Amino acid sequence: MNRNAVRACTHYESPLGRMLLAATDRGLAGLWFVGQRHGPDASAWPEDARHPLLQQGIAQLEEYFAGRRTRFDLPLDLQGTPFQQSVWTALLAIPPGGTTSYAQLGRQLGRPQAARAIGAAVGRNPVSIVVPCHRVLGTGGGLTGYAGGLERKTALLRLEGALM
Repeated sequence: MNRNAVRACTHYESPLGRMLLAATDRGLAGLWFVGQRHGPDASAWPEDARHPLLQQGIAQLEEYFAGRRTRFDLPLDLQGTPFQQSVWTALLAIPPGGTTSYAQLGRQLGRPQAARAIGAAVGRNPVSIVVPCHRVLGTGGGLTGYAGGLERKTALLRLEGALM
């Protein structure tokens, strides 16, 4: 992520742990669990808990965790390579309560042999939960890789009704 593009960030105490939200002039550019793999160094970002987009993001997260929201309607500023952006856009199409596999994503994107590259792009998703990378499972439905940890992935899938 372009560190200079972030206009504001704030923290949110979610039921699954502390999260960091970041906004640019174009939209929500980041949502990470603090300490997760591939998380940013936000030490130079201006903290602003009153930023309207960040407040809207927190409100929608609270509704999501309370089971009153299944989709997010926030403007996004997804910063990555064209390939990463194509993967992240495909993730947005996975319905709440649904799942897919890395192989299925590869076929959907016309890159059936690119499961590893797709996995890498999924792992670098900068807007966790909102861009639902937790809905991607391994072949055969196995719970694999989640930058926020498999316990959180399991909890998110249970919240959405994809796991019992």
